[in-house]
Amino acid sequence: MSFEKTSELIEKSRELQEVYQQLVEDVGLDLWRFCRYLTGSPWDGEDLYQETLVKAFGSLYQRWQPTNPKAYLFRIATNTWIDQCRKAKRIVGTVDEMEGPVEEFSNDLELEHAFTRLFTLFPPRQVAVFLLKDVFAFTAEEVASMVRSTSNGVYATSSRVRKKLKETASLEEELSSNGRPSPEQSEVIQQYLEAFNAGDLGKLFDLMSDEVHIDASLGFQEYSKEEMKKGSMQYGLPGFRAEPFVLWGKTVLVVLVDRDAGPLIHDIQFQEIENGKIVYHKSYYFCKEFLMGAAKELQLQVQLDKAAVHWRHSLDEGEL
Repeated sequence: MSFEKTSELIEKSRELQEVYQQLVEDVGLDLWRFCRYLTGSPWDGEDLYQETLVKAFGSLYQRWQPTNPKAYLFRIATNTWIDQCRKAKRIVGTVDEMEGPVEEFSNDLELEHAFTRLFTLFPPRQVAVFLLKDVFAFTAEEVASMVRSTSNGVYATSSRVRKKLKETASLEEELSSNGRPSPEQSEVIQQYLEAFNAGDLGKLFDLMSDEVHIDASLGFQEYSKEEMKKGSMQYGLPGFRAEPFVLWGKTVLVVLVDRDAGPLIHDIQFQEIENGKIVYHKSYYFCKEFLMGAAKELQLQVQLDKAAVHWRHSLDEGEL
């Protein structure tokens, strides 16, 4: 394929992506929460959320019947996660039917504080069944189709999960110590932080490998320092300040823009270091649902209107 045809295809895909984003706008927050609790981690949940959006977009051409966008996205998220667990040799579990009549459970139990324990208490398919039916209000028939089981199996699994969650609801969520940088990584990240806050673009580039991967998911990808210079950094640094935070057990850099009412989260970043150089730079600049969840955790607010992003008109900040 020629460069001209590739460029034409990229432009068409961007136009379609804008229409697609409008399609998923109404269910994005629920889908992000579902991915977070299904995986047991906001970090893994964000990865699953992004993979789901990409897969769903790429698979639309295969649909020839009227399609409910919420059910379509949740189905892809569910089966993507189950497939990942199978590849990792995890036992994904079964959705067995119980003998006798199945009882419908009313949604009368506050389980928010137990959601983060689902991942450790149950296999992936059972977690998916509970979340889909009892939290996100899909019918048993819809859930059975998504997880490739039967409606009676869905009712039975939902019952077992709710019973066990009631027994463990008093347990506190355990904080993970994973994701803390090594001393060598900490030194490079500290130098990056100093360069960023000083607006020293030259020093910042010196800290990066020539083949650095800039991953601004849902926005852009750059695969070298040269692409970065011509793309995201062609106008320099934004002039905001960055501070280190521990977010959900992982050390990150939070970029803050100061306003009269207080600082707003502009971006959240982390870097991977190899041989004393930054080889991977992750930015959550375009990840609305992730930033809103992080803001709640850090007791801050998100900058809703910024370059290439205008979220104010579509966002209910109380949903997360």
